Amino acid sequence: MIIDESGSSVQNLNLCSLLQFDSESSSVISSGQLWTLLQKHGSELDPHKLDVLVALAHSSADGKICYQDVLNLMCNKRSDSFRRAILQGNRRLCNKSLLEESSLDLTQRLIRHVAYETLPREIDRKWFYDNYTGCPPPWFMITVTIVEVAIFVYYGLLLDRFILQVTHPQYLKKNPLVYHPQLRVQAWRYLSYMFMHAGIEHLGVNVALQLVVGVPLEMVHGALRVGFVYVAGVLAGSLAVSVADMTAPVVGSSGGVYAIASAHLANIVMNWSGMRCQFKLLRTSFALICMSLEFGRAVWLRFSPSSHTLCPPPSFVAHLGGVVVGITLGVVILRNFGQRLTDQWLWWLFLGGSALFVAFAVLWNLFAFSLPGLRLPPPP
Repeated sequence: MIIDESGSSVQNLNLCSLLQFDSESSSVISSGQLWTLLQKHGSELDPHKLDVLVALAHSSADGKICYQDVLNLMCNKRSDSFRRAILQGNRRLCNKSLLEESSLDLTQRLIRHVAYETLPREIDRKWFYDNYTGCPPPWFMITVTIVEVAIFVYYGLLLDRFILQVTHPQYLKKNPLVYHPQLRVQAWRYLSYMFMHAGIEHLGVNVALQLVVGVPLEMVHGALRVGFVYVAGVLAGSLAVSVADMTAPVVGSSGGVYAIASAHLANIVMNWSGMRCQFKLLRTSFALICMSLEFGRAVWLRFSPSSHTLCPPPSFVAHLGGVVVGITLGVVILRNFGQRLTDQWLWWLFLGGSALFVAFAVLWNLFAFSLPGLRLPPPP
């Protein structure tokens, strides 16, 4: 019996059989030995896990398979060597695909739908489908959304305005969340601005995108990865504004939303032939149209004739900062399902580039705002 990390038993693939195949401690077993093991114990396995083992057996060009890869699979662990073994083989999956399975309950259909929405390879979809337990739930996206809506409603009631709330002359007054160039020394504002929105139209688009895109991504990749992309997009948005649009405040979670949305859309485009989500062209086009309309609204708000001189119009540059994060860090993080990022050289490259940008932006904020001729808006 193999025991997973939590101490519970997994499939009854006989561990003693595996150990006798590796009696010489060579760390490999032959594909013939693995086939013998599958013939004896294959009926005890989940059909999707059996598919992966069969693909692993077919993938060996020299007839040798890493013993640890088989153990990792049975203990619900994954490694880069395992992924390479599968992808470099003939990728043979003996059983039918998830889409062909019937008699699934509502929860199983939802998990299958999420798998096909976010993952381009059948072997990854089956892995996710077999191992997803719903614990923990996608709490990050849900929590962020609830907080954003609650704060918006609070200020809507306080200002008695919900449409184009940002144009209210008291919008910035004593507001502890909005990023403002005169208050840039209050470092939390580089992140906390994501909880404020320009109006209900701004909030609606952001909330819809982060729930429709962010929740399935968090179910597949976890709160840590998706949360990192989201927060990195928010931080990149405010820092990009402080560099490229120095006189403007920033509100809204568009930096984070555009980071996860652009990362997801980039993965769909790069793996177009492997994605099996329904109406993918229509849905991708719809997402791009919504993002473009929201970006256009932000540009219009920034450059439209201002009738609210006490409240300078917010910047749109945060959207661009989020997109850059999404198509760099976000693509790397969300592309490697179940794999360690520390083994990905692109992860270190983009992480190093992001660190350099943050360092540059910090120095810019320390020295560039004291340049002669720069006219900042009055403090709120």
